[in-house]
Amino acid sequence: METTPSDLGLAARVTHLGKTYGSSTTAVTALDDVSIGIRRGQFTAIMGPSGSGKSTLMHIMAGLDIATSGQAWLGDTEISGLADAALTVLRRRRIGFIFQAFNLVPTLDVRGNILLPFSLDGRKPTNAESDWIAQLTESLGLGDRLTHRPHELSGGQQQRVAIARALATRPELVFADEPTGNLDSRTGREVLTLLKAASTGYGQSIAMVTHDPVAASYADRILFLADGRLVEDRDKSAAEEISRIMLGMEQRA
Repeated sequence: METTPSDLGLAARVTHLGKTYGSSTTAVTALDDVSIGIRRGQFTAIMGPSGSGKSTLMHIMAGLDIATSGQAWLGDTEISGLADAALTVLRRRRIGFIFQAFNLVPTLDVRGNILLPFSLDGRKPTNAESDWIAQLTESLGLGDRLTHRPHELSGGQQQRVAIARALATRPELVFADEPTGNLDSRTGREVLTLLKAASTGYGQSIAMVTHDPVAASYADRILFLADGRLVEDRDKSAAEEISRIMLGMEQRA
């Protein structure tokens, strides 16, 4: 019997993943035979120097890009062969996204931005989902900001709205792409603490791409990529240890 990602306790998995850009004469290999799994309920950081393939890996796992070779699953759904329309529905219903630039809709207030995944799906939240969203907004300190527009919020508040939006549908996996990149260090730490709490308190699976050793130190597990390959897979580590590994990778590059 075939082993499924769920059997392995994985929210997502890729096997022998390859990604090449360009033609045969100018081909650039972004990913080279990468096989990893993102564990359910864990906060996983994906690190590596510029050009290591970490963003490409995230985009393929999130159904935003297509691999040249290999396979990718979200839960037990193989997404590598899905058509664009099916991928759009999958991203909307089963994946959450948190971006460096927040990506809030400026014409919507906080409540409208948080409810955007439901609006795009053409439905309203159920009673249970509404209760969950109310709990989220209170725990994220947004209860008195629901009628504010993004331009009326600080950067940290905008990222909290983005986190609430990403968690609103209770997705199987949240991808965070440099989520603290536009924040000062204190606000960045607050956001990372919230992501960690979402994992430990709510059992949320989170995969975060980052170049920041301090950000990665909040994660339960750290995957290091270099030249399109997975070079190290570590459990929770201190920022100093992560910096040492990154420095060594940069020196070998």
